[in-house]
Amino acid sequence: MPAKEFRHFINGEWVSSTRTFENRNPADNSLIGLVHEAGKAEVDAAVRAAQAALKGPWGSMTVAQRTALLHKVAEGIERRHEEFVAAEVADTGKPRALAGHLDIPRGAANFKVFADLIKNVPTESFVMDTPDGGKAVNYSVRAPRGVIAVVCPWNLPLLLMTWKVGPALACGNTVVVKPSEETPATATLLAEVMNEAGVPPGVYNVVHGFGGDSAGAFLTAHPEVNGVTFTGETGTGEIIMKAAAKGIRPVSLELGGKNAGIVFADADLEKAVKGLGRAVFENSGQVCLGTERIYVQRPLFERFVAAFKAHAEGIKVGDPNQHDSTMGPVISLGHREKILSYCRQAVADGATVVHGGRIAQVPDHLAEGAWFEPTIWTGLSETSAVVREEIFGPVCHIAPFDTEEEVVRLANDTPYGLAASVWTSNLQVAHRLGSALDVGVCWINSWFLRDLRTAFGGAKQSGIGREGGVHSLEFYTELRNVCVRL
Repeated sequence: MPAKEFRHFINGEWVSSTRTFENRNPADNSLIGLVHEAGKAEVDAAVRAAQAALKGPWGSMTVAQRTALLHKVAEGIERRHEEFVAAEVADTGKPRALAGHLDIPRGAANFKVFADLIKNVPTESFVMDTPDGGKAVNYSVRAPRGVIAVVCPWNLPLLLMTWKVGPALACGNTVVVKPSEETPATATLLAEVMNEAGVPPGVYNVVHGFGGDSAGAFLTAHPEVNGVTFTGETGTGEIIMKAAAKGIRPVSLELGGKNAGIVFADADLEKAVKGLGRAVFENSGQVCLGTERIYVQRPLFERFVAAFKAHAEGIKVGDPNQHDSTMGPVISLGHREKILSYCRQAVADGATVVHGGRIAQVPDHLAEGAWFEPTIWTGLSETSAVVREEIFGPVCHIAPFDTEEEVVRLANDTPYGLAASVWTSNLQVAHRLGSALDVGVCWINSWFLRDLRTAFGGAKQSGIGREGGVHSLEFYTELRNVCVRL
């Protein structure tokens, strides 16, 4: 059977390149297809198409017309739910149940939420006295920023891509999307949905490729791009900031983290284990908001470690297409080797391996996949690279603490500041830590629970800007003041 091909989508049409690269399934390393790699010419064409769409039918649409199309896009994702699930599972290796329950529904919801939001956003108006005794009225209008470069990660491909494309299009912008080279499928499939929904050519464009000296670098440095939004590693975010600085173009960055889970002695042990079990192991630990450091108050420490080990032992690592599999592979063999290197470092630094730390055992037909065991360590110093650096896998270190002041210091002792979770029955403690932890999101007795209208983003090296609800409009629109002399 001929390999599937993932072409670029530019100005409503499929475009080929002379260079291609392989897209492989992380569950068994089988070939999914060939991905066309964009060069400068394809990126230029995509940006030109996006500019033309701004000046064409898309730019002249009313808000009602534009948002009606976005609802059609959401309906198209829902109608082709199973195709999107299959594509996401093949690209990422995540369990089918997870993709079907989380990734694809959120992909559709991101268009609906922002299509509805943009119809009801108020702006300011003020009547003022002028120096000569007259009156003037000032009011604000929001205008689209223009062509937005959307650079996406591989861990939640459709969810995080639409989290940016949804508000960008709702605000009247056009986009050029660069999906991760590891996960090209759902961005490509969404292009088909855009055409089916009647979205004008050039509004949504996709270019495939890598970062440096490829589509990513050409797109983020393009002088006609009006803003760059990116989710991914902090190091890549720094490169994108430098590229966007030429031309003083704004960036919206959601970057790395080394998130802490904090469990007080009065916490509900069962709920804390279940919640942090998701935070550490869901999506094979490849979630920017996931937890890699757990601090447990000393009276509960031994019981928590034992319960958390039992939880890890109950995780079914296996074929993502089997309904009973609860954890799939990591994204690639290369990424697994990175995780293995941290496991070796943990042992060298004196860790106790409570569970895992090895390549997972799977049936022979999956043996070539990027499988890894759920892994738990204790006994490491806070100075260990394993405790300080983002690993992005199904791993965590558990350490004891004694006082509230101590655990705040430990949790904040990181260059990152994306998220934290606090598990306690004392609401006063919960509120104090919600204010004291230097993070963008702090969950209390929960994880990965958030109203999409609220602000989302990271502190310190975990990002710049906020996404969600009206907060997304700060990046995707230009706010103008109009002053009229009365």
